[in-house]
Amino acid sequence: MTKKDTSKKHAHKDTATIKIAEPIPVDRRSRADRKAEGKAIRLAVPLASHAQWQAPVHRRDPIDQLVESGAGRVAELLPIRYGRMLQSPFAFYRGGAAIMAADLAGLPSTGIRVQACGDCHLLNFGAFGTPERRLIFAINDFDETLPAPWEWDIKRLAASFVVAGRHNGFSAGEARDSAQACVRSYRERMREFAKMRALDLWYFSIDAEALIETIEDEAARARGKKRLAKARDRDVLDEDFPELVTFEDGAHRIRDNPPLIYHLQGGEESVIEARVREAFEGYRATLPEDRRVLLDRYELKDFAMKVVGVGSVGTRCAITLLMGGADDPLFLQVKQAQASVLEPYAGKSIYSNHGQRVAMGQRLMQSATDIFLGWTETDIGNHFYIRQMRDMKIKPLVELFGPALMNHYAEACGWALARAHARSGDAAKIAGYLGKKEEFDVALADFAEAYADQNELDHQVLLHAVQQGRLEVYIER
Repeated sequence: MTKKDTSKKHAHKDTATIKIAEPIPVDRRSRADRKAEGKAIRLAVPLASHAQWQAPVHRRDPIDQLVESGAGRVAELLPIRYGRMLQSPFAFYRGGAAIMAADLAGLPSTGIRVQACGDCHLLNFGAFGTPERRLIFAINDFDETLPAPWEWDIKRLAASFVVAGRHNGFSAGEARDSAQACVRSYRERMREFAKMRALDLWYFSIDAEALIETIEDEAARARGKKRLAKARDRDVLDEDFPELVTFEDGAHRIRDNPPLIYHLQGGEESVIEARVREAFEGYRATLPEDRRVLLDRYELKDFAMKVVGVGSVGTRCAITLLMGGADDPLFLQVKQAQASVLEPYAGKSIYSNHGQRVAMGQRLMQSATDIFLGWTETDIGNHFYIRQMRDMKIKPLVELFGPALMNHYAEACGWALARAHARSGDAAKIAGYLGKKEEFDVALADFAEAYADQNELDHQVLLHAVQQGRLEVYIER
């Protein structure tokens, strides 16, 4: 697929006319034939063509795109979102998935699709517990997932390392090195996955403990082990329960911490409670029967709204408290799912419920998913997905990383993304296209630097919009 004219790509599209993002087709030809096809695509889409980034003449105003992406969100929370994005170009990048999706759609593409993350930046990876209580490392955010070109994810991920490196005060060379390390790891690991049998690839996971053992810096390795041990030993009853719950009038209640955690008000508590319980029953029906038996051991006691992340701020997110006894709490996280930012360019989801889109994308891309992962819909048409909260989850503290540790982390993220793409797409075709040399790695490092520059310009546009009163912001203290 050759590069297309971008003048219309960046114009707003009426979603009613968008094609459907069909499931990724299975190609049962030999591995050698598929690899050869990938290699042949280089003639139409040279590896070096991925280096390019220059804002098109008719590129849409990033503030217009931010405002548009806030449609359907809780209006009162949008100033928090803008305030968090205002903090730095790094924070802006995390909340700007819709802006970059429009930019990526006009760039060269091989036409090879995978189940894409859609918001693939370095903070959307981490360690978490499997149902067998192992700690593995993988992508852990799927709000924007959709079948789409594989290049979109690796380009957003590579650029995020340059943005983060600059935020950490790295030199230009050090920031570029981490981006190139990420892409090199993706390319080399994809070659390995292309040789694996389907079942072996499906079962493959990255062990978090083994990954930490490969950190060369002794102090950093020790910190990583300590965090793993803490996550493994974390006890919901002793830690989360006292932090999040109070006991009032003979009942357990989630503790308010406005504006970040709060109960809905307005005199319609009974209507809201009925709506929540009906939606919860809908969620229960999406679980496998054995998980329903487990869920039924708990009783829904309370729920409260919760502001999370950067890009998710304004969507309707909540935490629910369930009790299986006086000393048996279960916290579930509820997140609203809207149309993917990729939809205007990759097509509409085949799932009518965007919560199901998120859940099914997660199951395709992760080697292990939360046992309570499911979805639901309210009577007024809002879509949600539900999973456990803080289940042995470890977030990377990338703001504290030096260049060496950032490079190590970049290699891990490239590995994890390659595994996710290989699981849902055609590893042999992608590996054949990428080849053995570093040409693609260098091209994407060039792109990452250029797009990091663009991100800084867009952050300045946000700053000016706030100064001019176009956007209201709330700065958290």
